[in-house]
Amino acid sequence: MVKITETILRDAHQSQAATRMRLDEMLPVADKLDKIGYYSIECWGGATFDACLRFLNEDPWTRLRKLKEAMPKTPLQMLLRGQNLLGYKHYADDVVDEFVKKSIQNGITVMRIFDALNDPRNMERAMKACQKNGGICEAAFSYTTSPVHTNEYFVELAKKLEKMGADVICIKDMAGILLPYNAYELVKALKASVKVPIHLHTHQTAGTGNLTYLKAIEAGVDIIDCALSPLGNGTSQPATEPMVATLAGTPYDTGLDLLKLNELTEHFKKVAARLKADGFLTDKSLQTDVNALIYQVPGGMLSNLVNQLKQLNASDLYDEVLKEVPRVRADLGYPPLVTPTSQIVGTQAVFNVFYKERYKVVSSETKGVLRGEYGKLPAEPNPEVVKKAIGDDERITCRPADLLEPEMDKYRAECAEYVEQEEDVLSYALFPQVATNYFKYRAANKYHVDTEVGSVEKKIMPV
Repeated sequence: MVKITETILRDAHQSQAATRMRLDEMLPVADKLDKIGYYSIECWGGATFDACLRFLNEDPWTRLRKLKEAMPKTPLQMLLRGQNLLGYKHYADDVVDEFVKKSIQNGITVMRIFDALNDPRNMERAMKACQKNGGICEAAFSYTTSPVHTNEYFVELAKKLEKMGADVICIKDMAGILLPYNAYELVKALKASVKVPIHLHTHQTAGTGNLTYLKAIEAGVDIIDCALSPLGNGTSQPATEPMVATLAGTPYDTGLDLLKLNELTEHFKKVAARLKADGFLTDKSLQTDVNALIYQVPGGMLSNLVNQLKQLNASDLYDEVLKEVPRVRADLGYPPLVTPTSQIVGTQAVFNVFYKERYKVVSSETKGVLRGEYGKLPAEPNPEVVKKAIGDDERITCRPADLLEPEMDKYRAECAEYVEQEEDVLSYALFPQVATNYFKYRAANKYHVDTEVGSVEKKIMPV
């Protein structure tokens, strides 16, 4: 029997529609989702936290609590970027500990923890916190191809993660570049080397995702990620319904009911129509693009590149930027293209093309990668690029978080005026300006206070 994780509430709309699905579009069918029999429902983490605060005027913690209340039976799953949590930098260990604890307390059961560089040092603290607080620790490695990323490399990494206490090992194929027969060989090698279940995540970007799942299933994979068809396929995960139908009556039968899934499909068709009408669901994200196999660009990164170029009035440079991505990646030591390194590589590729000179403008994040601020790179970066970008700056060789002092008390003090729940401090820690703007919006609506001239903390109200 193969188990399915449903991604419609997180990765599906993150990959296809810039993470714009609202809570009020989720709750009407939450009860039905809960009764399907999924292994888990991915509904939080990744870019959803930021999007809730920044674009949707939603509290992500409230979203999580309401989803858990509406789906008490099915384990809720989130994506966590190790020491980066849901932000774009490393946070101190006390922030990691508190965030993981609160995530589990508010409703998360399965925590998929990964590091953009596959540096286990950046995963260890979050993994320990997950175990300590009773969560299911799903340690993921980011699948990619390069001269250093071989099956042997991934097997050794999986063995290390199992020793660190992983309950499940996830192959995170964020760009949909794991081809069917390669998947078979990799899953076979993992099943022979580790005892914990293997969970496979891929995307349909290049059109091979469902075939990859079939070969992985034949090799013994235990769990796969799928998305209901209104937001499935394209840059999202392979669609749930066809996969369920394909496996029905075989030794791999998922046990899921197509008729019940169809009721959900009808609802999310309406959601997809709204996302399309609002301009978030585009034809590019729905189309198969075999170029993903060449450029290794994941779905979320594709949509970000489109938006970046649109803002620069340079949409015509899209194909040129895609060609520049693998060149930048090689220069930076072959980091897997996953958040945040996908955004870093993508932005640098945009700069290199837009300014018509490679590394004429170097982002602070690119400099950080080269300095070692994000962890150990899979391979040595291009020395000429290093020289041009950071000169003779000292490079970090230790776990980056070892250089950080505890931060929670500082964050508590900084946002004290706005705190209405303990979780607000964590929202502020991850996204200070975005969270502050949301807190002001919340106060204005709750207390009818203009926070520019009044103070909730001091109970000073304009009249």
